[in-house]
Amino acid sequence: MFEVDLRSDTVTRPSQAMLNAMISSPVGDDVWGDDPTVLKLEAMVAERFGTEKALFCVSGTQANQIALMSHLSPGDEVICHPYAHIYNYEGGGIAANAHSSVVFTGDDRGIMYPEGVLSCIKADDVHYPKSRVLALENTSNKGGGTCYEWEEIEALRAVANAQGLTFHLDGARLYNALVAKNQNESDYGTAFDSISICLSKGLGAPVGSVLLGSEEFIYHSRRIRKRIGGGWRQAGLLAGAAIYALENNVDRLAEDHAAAKDMAEFLGQQSWVKNVVAPETNILIFGLNEDMDQEAFIAALAEKGIGISQMGPGKCRMVFHLDITPAGIQKVKEALASI
Repeated sequence: MFEVDLRSDTVTRPSQAMLNAMISSPVGDDVWGDDPTVLKLEAMVAERFGTEKALFCVSGTQANQIALMSHLSPGDEVICHPYAHIYNYEGGGIAANAHSSVVFTGDDRGIMYPEGVLSCIKADDVHYPKSRVLALENTSNKGGGTCYEWEEIEALRAVANAQGLTFHLDGARLYNALVAKNQNESDYGTAFDSISICLSKGLGAPVGSVLLGSEEFIYHSRRIRKRIGGGWRQAGLLAGAAIYALENNVDRLAEDHAAAKDMAEFLGQQSWVKNVVAPETNILIFGLNEDMDQEAFIAALAEKGIGISQMGPGKCRMVFHLDITPAGIQKVKEALASI
């Protein structure tokens, strides 16, 4: 256990107030469709985004995979960024679950553009997979918490419409993007055919994601969720934590963004730091000089009670979240300054 855990925003623990909300949440059996707190959560998120329905899922991976299984048929293809979570970190689920292939486009910040998407679209030919889904990730995890500008999303939506592509959003950290860019939930609900939103990262809930879309899509998705073992019973205890997170932990995401920017400035002053990716949200990626061993660096911080992670060679990562205190940040700075 780390005293200051910057490995991810998934390591957050429920506050006492969140635990109290969980304990006081009325429950039923969600498989029977009568858990009142799950129903309240799903209705709340659907209303915020202006979608017809929502589905409470175990994780962002589950929500994304259910969406892809719903949208795709064997032999179809997904267009996404090479950094995409749905490709890199979901156990090969596009192939294993949806029996589909992937084609990539995008820059080194995790952002895709219309011309790149158009270059990925296959001709209607029996030799090729069928271009079916355009999947964005906002914010981009491997890109360093980068966000799409709204005009960029509108341009990609136009391509999806023109090419007959289903438009899916992996919104694992969507609320970070909404806060950073001052964007609206309802605009996203209008732009995308399906959206997954993780509640157990910066928002601080212990478990769960919500999948959004049309009534028909969510009906089909609920069937898929059941088929893959995702039926909840008294899930209202977890839904209660999620509701608390949505009602109390959204605006404070700006504090995490500010902490990441402050640490980026500090790292930029260290002689052993090769580069720092300017953070837009709560994820900070930086590289070390060639004469430093990345694994040894991370291990040395771990010995001091500080946890950070890496995303491949040259990409050390810190992720700021609601459990990181000013005292913790100072401890990290002191440890880094001593190197």
